[in-house]
Amino acid sequence: MKRLFKLNTYFKMLLLIASTSVFFLILYTSLYLYTIQEEDHFYKTTYNQYHNEVKSLFRLNSKTPTAVVIDVTFWDELVNFTKTEDEKWYNKHLLSEFESYEADYIGVYGLDQQIINKTNSAKIKSFDFIPKAMMAALYKSRLKRFYLRIPEGIVEVFGATIHPSNDPKKNKTKPSGYFFMARLLDESFFNSLGGISSSKVSLAAADYAISAEDDFVTVGLDLKDWKNEVVSKLLFKRPFNLNYSKTKEILFIVVVASLINILIFVYYTKRWVYNPLKLIKSILETGNTKAIKALKKAKGEFGYIGNLFEENNNQRKLLEISKQKAEESDTLKSSFLANLSHEIRTPMNAIMGFSDLLADVNLTEKERVEYLKIIKNSGTNLVSIIEDLIEMSKIDANQIAPNYKGLDLEKCITELYNSIKVTIPKEKDIDFYIFENSDKIQGNILTDETKLKQIIVNLITNAIKFTDKGFVAFGYTINKEKGLLEFIIEDSGLGISENYLKVIFDRFRRIEDDASTELTGLGLGLSITKAYVKMLGGEITVESKIGFGSVFTFSIPLKFDYTEKVLIPRKEISFSGNHENEIILIAEDDNINFLLLKKIIESKKHTVLRASNGQEAVKICAENPNISLVFMDIKMPILNGYEAFEQIKIIRPELPVIAQTAYSSFEDREKIMQCGFNDYITKPLDKEKVFELLDTIFLEINS
Repeated sequence: MKRLFKLNTYFKMLLLIASTSVFFLILYTSLYLYTIQEEDHFYKTTYNQYHNEVKSLFRLNSKTPTAVVIDVTFWDELVNFTKTEDEKWYNKHLLSEFESYEADYIGVYGLDQQIINKTNSAKIKSFDFIPKAMMAALYKSRLKRFYLRIPEGIVEVFGATIHPSNDPKKNKTKPSGYFFMARLLDESFFNSLGGISSSKVSLAAADYAISAEDDFVTVGLDLKDWKNEVVSKLLFKRPFNLNYSKTKEILFIVVVASLINILIFVYYTKRWVYNPLKLIKSILETGNTKAIKALKKAKGEFGYIGNLFEENNNQRKLLEISKQKAEESDTLKSSFLANLSHEIRTPMNAIMGFSDLLADVNLTEKERVEYLKIIKNSGTNLVSIIEDLIEMSKIDANQIAPNYKGLDLEKCITELYNSIKVTIPKEKDIDFYIFENSDKIQGNILTDETKLKQIIVNLITNAIKFTDKGFVAFGYTINKEKGLLEFIIEDSGLGISENYLKVIFDRFRRIEDDASTELTGLGLGLSITKAYVKMLGGEITVESKIGFGSVFTFSIPLKFDYTEKVLIPRKEISFSGNHENEIILIAEDDNINFLLLKKIIESKKHTVLRASNGQEAVKICAENPNISLVFMDIKMPILNGYEAFEQIKIIRPELPVIAQTAYSSFEDREKIMQCGFNDYITKPLDKEKVFELLDTIFLEINS
C-alpha cells in the first residue's frame, strides 16, 4: 500500500482504469467461453444424433436388396441352372424379374469363378467387374455386402452363394455357384436417400477429411470393399440452423464499446500528463530526433530540456557513425573470410582426399580415372575462385581501365556463340541460340572488346549454370533515340526470388536455396560483370520469376569506329628441323611447376632443358642453337619473363617462345601477345593444351 501511495497521479489513474478494465474483460471472456462451450456441446449432440440416424437409414436402405439376394440363392432351379447354364431358363426366371429387383446388375457365376450369365441396366456398361479373389472369400462367408469402384462410379454389391431350398441357412450343403446383385450409387440413389434423411447426399474421396461448419452438420459413412478397405465416403449434409453468432456479436459490441471508453480516458490522461515524460524516456533510450523536436515545442522546463538533448544527440550521432563504419568493415571481413575459407576448402578437400585414395594399389582403372576427373574438376573450380578474387581486387584498386578499339559486333556475337555452345554440358537439355535482329550494326563499334566479351560470357555461363532444361538465348538491339546498344541474355532456368534480386549484384552474395545448393563460387561473377558494365559507361538490370527463368539486360553507349584499320603482315617463323624429338627449354623457377611441364613434354618424346631464372634462360639460348622452343615463365628472379624474352629475341629472333603464367586476366593475356610471344598457357597447366601448342608451333615452323 505504501508503494501505491507513492505513485504519481497519472499512474494512479492508469491503475484504476486497468483494474476496472480487467474486471470487465474477465466477465466478457467468461461469457464468451460459456457461449463457445454451449455451442460446441449442442453441435456434438446434434452430430451424434444425426450420425446414428444416418447409419440406421443406410442399414435400412440395404436390407431389401440383402433379403432379395438371400431369397434367390436357396432355389433348387438356380442350383440346376449353374450346372445346365440354360439361357432360356435364365431369361424366363431371372431376366424377366430384373426390374423387380431394383438393381442395375445381376450375375450368376459358377464355382470356377467364371460368369454364366448376367443382366445389367443402361447405367452399367462394365462386363465382369466382380473380383475373382472375392468369390473365394464369399465361399466361406456365404453372404457379403461390399462396394466397388468401376468406370461408371461406385456400386453397392450384394453377393451370396447358391444352395438348394432345403438349406436356407446355407450350412448343410456346399455352394453350387455365386449370385451377385449390384446397384450404382448415382444421382437418383442420392436423391432418394437424401429425401428420406432430409439431407444432401454425395460421394467423396476415401481420405476426405470432414471439417465442422457453422451452418451445416456433415456425417460421413465409409464405403468398404470386400477386403474391408475404404473405397469412398458417403457424405450426408444437413443444415444446422441453431448457432450462437448473434450472442457473440452482442458480446463483441459490448467489448468494443468498453474499449473505446477506456481509450478516451487513457488518451486524455496521456496527453495531459504522460506525453512529456514519455518523450524524455524515448530520447534517453533511443535518441529519437522526432521526440527531441516535439519536446522542444513544449512550454517551460521541458522545452529547455529538449534543447539540451538536441546538443547531446548531435555528438552521439557522430560517435555512432564512426562505430558503424568500423563494425561494417569487420563484418564484411569476417563474412568474406568465412565464405572464402568454405569455397577454397571444398575443392581442396576433394583434391587432397582423392589424391590419398589414388595411393591405394587395389583401385580399379575405372575408379582411378574417376578420381582423377574429380581432382581435375576441383582444381578448375579453385582456379576460378582465385581468378574472381584477383579480378575484383584489381577493380577495387582501379588497376583496370577500358581499352577502346574498333569491334565487328556481328562477328563477335557469332564467335561467342560458337565458343560457348561446345561448352554446354551434354546432360543439359538446353536450346542455345541468338535472338534474330533485323536492325544490325553496320560497321565497327568503339568499345573494349575484352570487357564486352567477358560481360556477355559471364551472363551466358551463369544462365547455363542455373538452367537444366529449356533455352538460353542472347542478342542485342539498337536504341537510336538514346544512342545505346542494348544486350539481352534470357533463360528458362530456376529463376531468382524477389529477395535475391535486390542483392544479386552485391559482392559475396549467392542464391542460397534448395535448387542451388550444389553450385559453388564466391558470388563475385555478377559483381565483376556490373563493374565492367559501369566501366563501359552502361547499366545492367535483371528481371526474374521463380520457375520461369531470368532476363539480364545491359546497355552501353553506341559509338562507331571511323578509323581505318592498318593490316600488319604476320611475321613468318622459319626453322629447319624435325618436329619430333626436339630440344625444348623450360624457364621456370618453381620445381613442382617445372617437373609437371617436363613430364608432359617428355611424354611426346622431346628433350627438356631447364633454366631457373630469366638470366639463365638467355644464356642457355645463346649457347645452345639446337633449342627449338622455349616455355617462358613470366614471374622469375633476376630477369622476369618479359625481360628475358626481349634479350632472347635479340640473340635468336626466329626462336618461338611461349609464355607460361599464373596471371590469367584478359589484360595480362593481351599484354603477353602484344609483347610478341608466339602464344601463352596459363597455370594450372592443361596437358591437352600443351600438346595442342606443341603441334601448332612445330607445324607452323615446318610449313
